Formats: sequence, structure tokens, C-alpha cells
Amino acid sequence: MWSNRGSADERRVGSRTWRWSTVSESPWTPASDEMRLNSLDGLPYIPPPRQLPRLPRTRPRTLLRSQTTWPHDPFVLPSVILPPPPALRSFSLTSSQEKLYDSHDPTLRFVDREDELDFLYEGFTSRRALMSCGHAVTPTSLTNWCLKLLDDGESRFVCGQTGCNVEWSYEEVCKMALLTPEEKKHFEKAMSSNAARANTRPCPGCESPVVRTDLFNLRVHCSVCSVNRSGSYDFCWQCLREWKGPDPRSDRCDNDGCCNQSVKTLLTCPYAEFQSVEGVSRCPSIRACPTCGILLQHDNTECKNVVCPRCKVEFCFVCLKLTDNCVITSDEFEPCYRRVAPRQTSIPVWWKS
Repeated sequence: MWSNRGSADERRVGSRTWRWSTVSESPWTPASDEMRLNSLDGLPYIPPPRQLPRLPRTRPRTLLRSQTTWPHDPFVLPSVILPPPPALRSFSLTSSQEKLYDSHDPTLRFVDREDELDFLYEGFTSRRALMSCGHAVTPTSLTNWCLKLLDDGESRFVCGQTGCNVEWSYEEVCKMALLTPEEKKHFEKAMSSNAARANTRPCPGCESPVVRTDLFNLRVHCSVCSVNRSGSYDFCWQCLREWKGPDPRSDRCDNDGCCNQSVKTLLTCPYAEFQSVEGVSRCPSIRACPTCGILLQHDNTECKNVVCPRCKVEFCFVCLKLTDNCVITSDEFEPCYRRVAPRQTSIPVWWKS
């Protein structure tokens, strides 16, 4: 028999009554682990059942630039309930700290859909609004996802949905995540730090950080190892092994297994099947932006032109020419005058002005 008496719960088993106090904010606290005597019949205090955390939702997606997945590879139920990923556990906001959209904000596009970035089923109560990529979010789930990316060393914000490689601008993230001044300060510091580390790698010989100065050459010189070994020491920026072969080279060194994963993706991706562009066949479904080099995937709908979310340059996905040059000789729904550009074998380097 169960009964409720104010802030205490009781359960009668036979002639004995078991009682425990409930906590309004949380059903389980460290203090409740202590064995205490209740005032009913001197029996030891029995704590309420532990509420186990919910398992994270499995939505792995491939980030084409880094070839990594989140939250993990195809999920296998563990024998022990695991805590959520470190970044989400550290930065996730409690329900009392949840941020809410202003329902009267005319600049937001509200939808009646599930929160597509709530990977841990936290059930945020804010209305759902659409990002530029078309996926629905709440400000708290968006904040947690972006913190996860920063914690993983990223300096840019990419949608977390499977098959969506759209990159959001920092301005869009600030607006849609309702970032506070303290959060903006943290974001900007992490973005700056991660971007600096992106152009620095540890030397395989001495582990000291080395900066790559020539973006067209994978051969990098380590001055520390050169002094310690009394001779020039160079290593490959790509495979992080001592350099072998001639230079300069931007594709690979002569070490076995040295390869560029982004180039491998460009060479092995399937062909696109355009629904609205007639007469185009054998066009790779993934291209490197001819301006900045980020990998983009066409969704096979609409026209053949795409706008790079990173550098904001519009180009033809078929012939890889800038849209302004391509439309001179062909319509956006017609085959290009110079036909389909072959598969790319290198990643363009972005020269920022």
C-alpha cells in the first residue's frame, strides 16, 4: 500500500512500515545514501529507487571535413549505463536555465516539429525554430550542440543532422541560440583557440608544436629536432611521419598509407542523380568548393548551382565554374557548355583577402 503524507512516502509490507523523505528538486541526492533511522518503528531508512539517466539518441552523421562521427559509431547497448558525452554533460543547461524563444519575434520561423538537435531527449519546452539549413532547434539544444563542436576542437559550426553539411555563421548561432554575453565570450575564445591549433601539429620526433607556413607543401621542418639530431629533420604534415620522397608535394609523401581523407572522399563518392537538371550524368555527389576547399554535397534538388556556406561564393556543381561564368553559356537547369568537370584530385587552398 502506498500513501503520501506531505513530503514523505511510505510503504507497508506486512506489519512493518518503510518510510523515506522525498526531495522536491531531485529524487536522488548524495545525502539520501546515508542510512538513517525513521521515527515509525526504528527500522533503517531505505532510499528511493535510483533514477537511471536516459540513453542518448543515436544519430551518427559523417562530418565530411574531418571524417568523424557523433555521438558514436553504430550503437551497441552497454552492460553499464554510460553518462552523456563530456561536453554535453559539462555545458548542458538545467531546466531552470532553459532559454526560450520570443513567440512574437517576426524574424524567427516557428514550426510544430521535434527538436532535431535534442540528442539526449532532454525535452526542452521552447518553441522550435528553423535554422538556415531547414532543421528545427531550440536555443538550448543549439547551444549544447555548438559547445560539443567547440569541445571537439572545431572552430566552425555545422548542422548535426545526418546528411546535412550546412555550416552556420557565428552571427546565426548567436541569434538562434540566444547566447548571453558570457557565452559569446566563451565561444569566441574557443573558436580562436581551435582555429590556431588547426594550423599547428605536434612534431612526431619531439612532440613540440610546429606551424605550417607553406599551404601547398606537406613537408614541414622542425627546428628543435634538427638541433637535437645535428641534422635537418622534416616530417609529413598529413601522416605525421618523417618525410620521404621529393618535395614540394601537396597530395602525399612516399610513406605507405599516407593519403588525404578528403581527397579519398572526392574520388570514391557516388554519382549525383539530379531531379531538375536534365542531361547531366556521372557528376560526383560531393565536391570541394573551388574557392575555399570545404566539401559540399548536392541534395539533387533544384538547380545545379550551390552557395558555399563557408566562403559564400556561388558556383556550378557540375562544371565547378563560378555561377556568373557558367550562366553565360548555359541555363541553370541545363547541361554545362564544358560538360561535367572530372573528379577533383586535390583540395583548393583558400586565400583570404
